[in-house]
Amino acid sequence: MNNTPLFVSGLLATVALLGAVAVQAETSPVAQVSGPQADVKVTETYVRMMAREAYFWGWPMANIFNRRQKFKDLPEPGLMGGIVPVAPINHLSMLTDYISPGERLVACPNQDVVYGAGSIALDIEPVVIQVPDFGDRFWVYQLVDLRSDSFAELGKMYGTKPGFYLLVGPDWNGKVPQGISQVFRANTNTGFVIPRVFQDDTAEDRKAIQHYLSGIDMYPLSKYDGKLKQRDWSQSPKFPAEASSDEETRWVLPEKFFDELPAILKDAKPLPGEEARYAQLSVLAQIAQRDPELKKAMIDEAQKADSEVVKPLLQFRNYGQQLPHHWSTISNGAAFGTDYFLRTAVARSNIFVNKQIETKYFYQDLDESGMRLNGAQRYSVTFSKDALPPVKGFWSLTLYNQQHFFAENSLGRYSLGTKNKSLKTNTDGSLTLYVQSDSPGAGKESNWLPAPKGADFSLYVRAYWPEAAAMNGQWTPPAVVKAN
Repeated sequence: MNNTPLFVSGLLATVALLGAVAVQAETSPVAQVSGPQADVKVTETYVRMMAREAYFWGWPMANIFNRRQKFKDLPEPGLMGGIVPVAPINHLSMLTDYISPGERLVACPNQDVVYGAGSIALDIEPVVIQVPDFGDRFWVYQLVDLRSDSFAELGKMYGTKPGFYLLVGPDWNGKVPQGISQVFRANTNTGFVIPRVFQDDTAEDRKAIQHYLSGIDMYPLSKYDGKLKQRDWSQSPKFPAEASSDEETRWVLPEKFFDELPAILKDAKPLPGEEARYAQLSVLAQIAQRDPELKKAMIDEAQKADSEVVKPLLQFRNYGQQLPHHWSTISNGAAFGTDYFLRTAVARSNIFVNKQIETKYFYQDLDESGMRLNGAQRYSVTFSKDALPPVKGFWSLTLYNQQHFFAENSLGRYSLGTKNKSLKTNTDGSLTLYVQSDSPGAGKESNWLPAPKGADFSLYVRAYWPEAAAMNGQWTPPAVVKAN
């Protein structure tokens, strides 16, 4: 007699049945899972749907990929137009002062730090990056992969020691030479490097910083000899400027995107869970190569996506975590993973943001009442006593025009914050900054952030090396108040 309880018998029977099904699935050709096939006919409607999604998904990666392509044949590091640092692949170029307001290669620059910039191609060769002794000065090197995700920790907040650091690609298995302090492995071979070094807005500090800048460099591993290379960046050659507009340089073109897609897919291997997406995108790229008419449809759809979906993300008010007083922020900068929306939104509006532990960003397009900020009005931003942005590094409030570049003004002033030693506090200890196109009057000009007359603009708070309160939402910026 079978004494096994009825429910146990049923469970055992179910397990046995599932096991039989699993065995059949393993042996039956019909049960095998297949992906999309490149040699079958597909409809134009399907191709358009996939093209739109592919373009949005790949926009940030095409952006960084094309920066690599743009400057790969430069003879040496230098300054494009005499103002923007550019360098051949696996090298970087440094400025020696704040970046010029005429810069158009990267939206939302700041005049708090001295920048450097360079593309990396680790499939060609690993790269050595030098870290000099910065003393007590704030500094951070941003190193991002093709996805604009950070893959290294180099900066004052990490306690990084002076020395040589090696950047390698995902498949590199070479020997690490003696004298290398640490190896950082990127998830892709293509990436971008941006050193940032804080500078006070004084003649004295402009002179003092040059000593530190001279020890910053990046070069292929084959040029490494264990000796710190020194370079006088003030002697950098100047390359001709390209035709520019008011907008950021167009790094992603719908007309070329589907030709670039295979290289992007090859470099940025799928993250866990992305395998099916990659299979679809690979087939899409093959269709573009074999069918000119369908490729034309893809380009048309990408152009629409560029205008209808990507372009609106230039405006900060269209994305991000919403905070009091219409400010917004993000918490996964340079760590986007599969957050495709925020990755593209940030790449369109202010690419190359730091990780949150390095910099916390707060964005603003609106005044306290929800109206668009415009230079026809006068505004004030008042930080209460002991309520400045909580940082271990420094903070600033920067003003940008409609295209997220500096709004040129007679003072040549584009931000206010830690770097400004003449800011005046109110009698109660609070700090009021005046944001308007005309002077706020005698005694207030040290706290004046000039706005473009009659034009829309945005405000942007940076908190470098933020305290926990800035990262977890305990502290948020005060309202932008329109004057009566």
